[in-house]
Amino acid sequence: MTQTPTNPRERLIVALDVPDVAQASKLVATLDDSVLFYKIGYQLAYAGGLSMAQDLIGAGKKVFIDLKLHDIGNTVASGVASIAKLGATFLTVHAYPQTMKAAVEASRGTGLKILAVTVLTSYDEADLKEAGYSLGVADLVAQRARQAQAIGIDGLVCSAEEAANLRAIVGQSLSLVTPGIRPAGSAVGDQKRVMTPARAIAAGADYLVVGRPIVAATDPKSAANAIVAEIAVAH
Repeated sequence: MTQTPTNPRERLIVALDVPDVAQASKLVATLDDSVLFYKIGYQLAYAGGLSMAQDLIGAGKKVFIDLKLHDIGNTVASGVASIAKLGATFLTVHAYPQTMKAAVEASRGTGLKILAVTVLTSYDEADLKEAGYSLGVADLVAQRARQAQAIGIDGLVCSAEEAANLRAIVGQSLSLVTPGIRPAGSAVGDQKRVMTPARAIAAGADYLVVGRPIVAATDPKSAANAIVAEIAVAH
């Protein structure tokens, strides 16, 4: 059974969606003790971010490596083993059965938790149809959630819109990690399925991933503190 952190600051994951380590390090220094958990995705990972992840972990921060692995089982397993050695807390894979099985097996005995990405939050019904899927967003998310639970995945990455329905499907056995979080009044950007922090927590999300509303803020630390305060009230 998943355990939701009691400290609201541990439930906010700031996405370091910046071009290089220098900018990321500056942002981390600015945020200081306001943020305990960071996400490193493609952009930063391919620009020295994995070395930075080790530094963050060494400084007592938690790190979520968001690479959305999807390949043949042996390749996925090798990638998971490498990330586990970093000391990361979370790693994402796409929610295809073979990929999930390989990742779960490779993570056994390590501290790394595997998160399965159900349907990207930038996708809507039309996008899935164009990609050749016969199921709509809600049905595909539900199917993948059930498969992930049966395989032994630690958590799901999903839109906050799906959180309540997923809780009904998987109960408290999996952590729910929700991107597409936008404080009231902020720009939606390229996300199509978004929600405010308070509503996401109320819907059953364990962790909120926030990028632009903090990274692009005039005062990132104040923006982070405001979201943490909203999480605390909602909790």
